Amino acid sequence: MLELRKIYKTFNKGTKHESELFHDFNLKVEKNDFISVIGNNGSGKTSLINIICGSLEIDSGQVILDNEDITNKKDFQRYSKIGRVYQEPSVGTCTDMTVLENMSLADNKGKSYNLTRGIRKNRIEFYKDRLRDLDLDLENKLNVRVGELSGGQRQAMALLMATMTPIEYLILDEHTAALDPKVADIIMKLTEKIVKEKKLTTIMVTHNINYALEYGNRLLMMNQGEIILDEKDEKKNKITAGEILSIY
Repeated sequence: MLELRKIYKTFNKGTKHESELFHDFNLKVEKNDFISVIGNNGSGKTSLINIICGSLEIDSGQVILDNEDITNKKDFQRYSKIGRVYQEPSVGTCTDMTVLENMSLADNKGKSYNLTRGIRKNRIEFYKDRLRDLDLDLENKLNVRVGELSGGQRQAMALLMATMTPIEYLILDEHTAALDPKVADIIMKLTEKIVKEKKLTTIMVTHNINYALEYGNRLLMMNQGEIILDEKDEKKNKITAGEILSIY
């Protein structure tokens, strides 16, 4: 379980632009939850996942992951259990490296090794199998630089790389926002498949209300650092897009 307890966060402290976003903020994420998080710009969606991932420090409070207080742990220390996919496809991949080199990097996450010696031939077929599952012909592009791939192919790779090593939590940071609608649909179906197969506890920040309603078992709406809607399972499934828009 993931839990945020009594989180306080103020930006631009001591300046005329000082603004408190989180005030005694609390959230519990149960194992195998797939939570869609929606809200207007400035509502705290991105700050929420940055706090979970450790890329944004809090003023006070606790972040508890599987009964361990990780509040003071750096982001890279949290990534043994957490995988993250960003909005921009290039962030989750190394664009100047080949597909094969990227797969090898992901395969060796958390291990100390030299890249030139890290590509093990006995893993190439494993990489091909994983890429073949994406159904984007990437298994035949092992020696192509990732920067030459389409945005959808890169984002599919980023999703695959984030979940290649054993993790328990997946953070999706508007990971379809930079894609055209058709490709975004493909990435969402792939996301659902990976989440189910690997039984990942997932938090997905999105501006797409339809995706928020279609995917996951729980829906959170945020506004100015507060959760103003939190529905799960059957109650979540009964919510309509019109109801969401009336709250926005």
